[in-house]
Amino acid sequence: MKVAVIAPPYPLEEAPAPPLGVTYVAAAFEAAGAEVRVLDYIVSRYSPEKLRRELEAFQPDLVGSTSVTMNFPAAAAIVETAKAILPSAVTMMGGPHVTFDAENTLRTYPGIDLLVLGEGEETVAELLPVARDRGAWSRVKGIAFLEDGRFIRTGVRELIQDLETLPLPARHLLPVSRYQALGFPVSIITSRGCPYQCIFCQGRRMVGQKVRYRDPMSVVDEIEEVLSYGFNRINVADDLFLSNKARARAVCEEILRRGLRFDWSAFVRVNIMDEDVMRLMRKAGCDSVSFGIESGNPEMLKRIRKRITLEQGRRAVEICRKVGLTPHASFMVGLPGETPETLRQTQEYADSLEIIYGYHFLAPLPGTTVREEIDRYDLEILTNDWSLYDANRPVVRTSRLSAEQTQAFVDEFEKKSNARWEDMKERHRQGKTTPEEGLRVEGQVRLEFTYRLLSEDLIEEHCRFPWNGRPRDGDAEKALLTSKITEVTGVDEDLAEWVIGDFIRKGYLEAAVKEDFLQWSWAETRKTPSRPSPGNA
Repeated sequence: MKVAVIAPPYPLEEAPAPPLGVTYVAAAFEAAGAEVRVLDYIVSRYSPEKLRRELEAFQPDLVGSTSVTMNFPAAAAIVETAKAILPSAVTMMGGPHVTFDAENTLRTYPGIDLLVLGEGEETVAELLPVARDRGAWSRVKGIAFLEDGRFIRTGVRELIQDLETLPLPARHLLPVSRYQALGFPVSIITSRGCPYQCIFCQGRRMVGQKVRYRDPMSVVDEIEEVLSYGFNRINVADDLFLSNKARARAVCEEILRRGLRFDWSAFVRVNIMDEDVMRLMRKAGCDSVSFGIESGNPEMLKRIRKRITLEQGRRAVEICRKVGLTPHASFMVGLPGETPETLRQTQEYADSLEIIYGYHFLAPLPGTTVREEIDRYDLEILTNDWSLYDANRPVVRTSRLSAEQTQAFVDEFEKKSNARWEDMKERHRQGKTTPEEGLRVEGQVRLEFTYRLLSEDLIEEHCRFPWNGRPRDGDAEKALLTSKITEVTGVDEDLAEWVIGDFIRKGYLEAAVKEDFLQWSWAETRKTPSRPSPGNA
């Protein structure tokens, strides 16, 4: 059985890192015996024509995609296009959005045959042998489909209790060199589940209220595997990495015992931060943590069931300073009952912390308490256009705060931030920035240029040159590549030479001569991973 797993496009503003959900599902299909290919449109250009070429070359029996609400419309459209290209293939989708909007998804997108609901790894393993037998679908727990116009949801799939039974994410199926070039951290999870009940969060209902933990040795085995690909930065994406302090300590101690050197970050809650554990995290390579405080108004925090206090937020920042970690905080605007006064309080509180922080707009996603119990709150949902649910624009209003007012509040914040950024860029142009500021400016310029190279397939489409039997010459080959990319993009030649030269030195880009043509391309994945033995040093 052949399975194509689609990684749908993801905007640069949302930090497109190697997709964790896609690689977990791909690994589950592989473990069940399928031949799997990931069609990655996160770090390459998507077009219906390209999808057709890739599907016709692979001829999959199953085509599936995962998505979050923000990129769901694009992902669903790609799956429907795949169905039109290969009508005999079974098409499916999974992820949090379709889990909580299942019937609407199937009726709106008839090109999607079935949905995988909730945690998908055990479901797809059971589904794979009978995927071509529609009559057997009703016996597979955890899926939904239409049968003669009737919406069918099969039995609830129990959560996976032993996370050690899961194969490691199939990162070997990703275009690794592209992700290395882009430079975002690789995410891992060390647990699943969250006992908290924040009204704006889908996660608790996707992965359960009881936290299930991975073995610390297995976690560090996976870290070693990630590092073996050449990545050097990891993000621990758990909701609650510090919920079990002994286990968090064990992970850090194992990193140190094996002598692993890499930078990493983690998400934490301000009410469970522990100075001793945070100090150990710093020693083990963690350099920054992120936490959601959401509001500077105590009553608002109670209303959204955040279960933290403003004093805990201050203490969390102080702990970070004491142990040498960089803290990042996020706040929401447009929460239920939001007023100009609560926004002012949030801004004053955020400024008082004297750390890096940002704002997101409340997006009442399918499956969240705030959406399902909207009548209980001072809140009105303004649109169900899922493409607008990226938390970067208002989709709700309250009785005392319009969407235009919340937008103006964030615009004013971003105006000040942008002014500081433009000032920094100008000072960099004049050679007046600090070394740290210079790295920030150059890094952003490099990031935007790299994303364009990847998302527009510029290397593949423009970097094939007549060679006519000439001897190989690395300098000449690089010069051709740099010149062409400069011509196509219009960027400064020094920038193109700097970035492309670095990618060549690191092995992300490589050239080959075939049929008297020199073709540049992104390097193939060099490693086929396997689970290391526990405690492998």
